[in-house]
Amino acid sequence: MLRIALMDWEKARTQASPIRFAVFVEEQGVPREIELDEMDARSLHALAWHEETPVATGRLLPDGHVGRMAVLKPWRGQGVGGRVLEALVEAARLRGDAEVVLSAQVHAIAFYRRHGFEPDGGVYEEAGIAHQQMRRAL
Repeated sequence: MLRIALMDWEKARTQASPIRFAVFVEEQGVPREIELDEMDARSLHALAWHEETPVATGRLLPDGHVGRMAVLKPWRGQGVGGRVLEALVEAARLRGDAEVVLSAQVHAIAFYRRHGFEPDGGVYEEAGIAHQQMRRAL
């Protein structure tokens, strides 16, 4: 059974950090020192658990950006990331945001399109990985 909860960084940190390090630092080679940042403390975090095991995370920044979407490898392709994303989008809608914006890794553009996001602008590099800004009106 999958469970998703929204929380502040103080509550999310111990379970979200290892997921982000596994996906971004270990798998994708993002420098460890830039993975956690000052925006974590100002963001709303989503965590997904299967039973008692944390398997995915993401965050919603105060300006309506979704970021740090990470799903552990064994859980990809099972709808976990979509549920985390939709929980963050709904939180943005409930607080009155007009849109949600994110920086999608190019390989994940189709995933975000399935959730109503559209490309905005050109492809750019962030942390050595090609990204595309995407938007979804609420």
